[in-house]
Amino acid sequence: EEERLQIMSAPTSLESIQYTLEFLASDSLKGREAGSEGIEMAAQFIEKLLYIAKIPPYFETYRDTLTNYKKTSYNIIGWLPGNDPKLKKEFVVLGAHYDHIGFGKWVANDRIANGANDNASGTVAVLEIAKHFATTRNNKRSLLFVLFSAEEKGLKGSYHLSEKLKEQEMDIYTMINFEMIGVPLETKHYLAILTGYKRSNMGERFNSYAEREVVGFWNGEIQSGLFRRSDNYPFYLLFNVPSHTLFSFDFENYPYYHHVKDEASQMDYEHMKLIIDEMTLIIEKAANTEEREIILYD
Repeated sequence: EEERLQIMSAPTSLESIQYTLEFLASDSLKGREAGSEGIEMAAQFIEKLLYIAKIPPYFETYRDTLTNYKKTSYNIIGWLPGNDPKLKKEFVVLGAHYDHIGFGKWVANDRIANGANDNASGTVAVLEIAKHFATTRNNKRSLLFVLFSAEEKGLKGSYHLSEKLKEQEMDIYTMINFEMIGVPLETKHYLAILTGYKRSNMGERFNSYAEREVVGFWNGEIQSGLFRRSDNYPFYLLFNVPSHTLFSFDFENYPYYHHVKDEASQMDYEHMKLIIDEMTLIIEKAANTEEREIILYD
């Protein structure tokens, strides 16, 4: 266990990505349904990783108890204050939901919906990016790292937290949510889709920061209403700031959405590392620009 934690708390590598994802998507967590014993194991694991990486909790503890869901559930939240006297008042929020649906329909002798792509993959991205900034501490703006619970119950975790942060009058610059980045897109020339692409210039700015086309527009996400179906949406509604979800899933490249075969063995770790590495550099630039360059269009 200690050796495993050392690998997972080391700088981003294929090994750390795989180790973390394999734990979160293991049968022992029984599909990480919000309020279950399995997700409690995931919560403890995430807390331990944040603690080892020396990322402090944003509230008194890493746990933010949901007030809008019947079973006891927690968002897990760490943060890194910005190092610029003025810009540190502005926050970049990086999020992903770590819950899943628990059990699905039987396939052979299995009914645990492990949720490797959905959304252990996004959870890993947030944790890997958090580890990077914990080492470099080169962010002028403050960074909030959020692992949401009860997304599968109707975005309960993100609604709860966004309302809480709104009451505290947090100055959020932008919110980036990671969802289903475990396998590559097959028919697109960019790495990932950005939901609500035309609502802001985030996509354009990200590609400019990366000097390559990391994110792109996909019309299918509008038809599927994906902008409103992920944890970016409550932040967009309440704060009226650029809040988008980044994902590499278009219903064609992965047949196991909410399926018991959404397993760690199906994940493409090199693809995940590519997205994580690119997004780490992009977030580094977004966290350090003197002006707010990412803006809403509407």
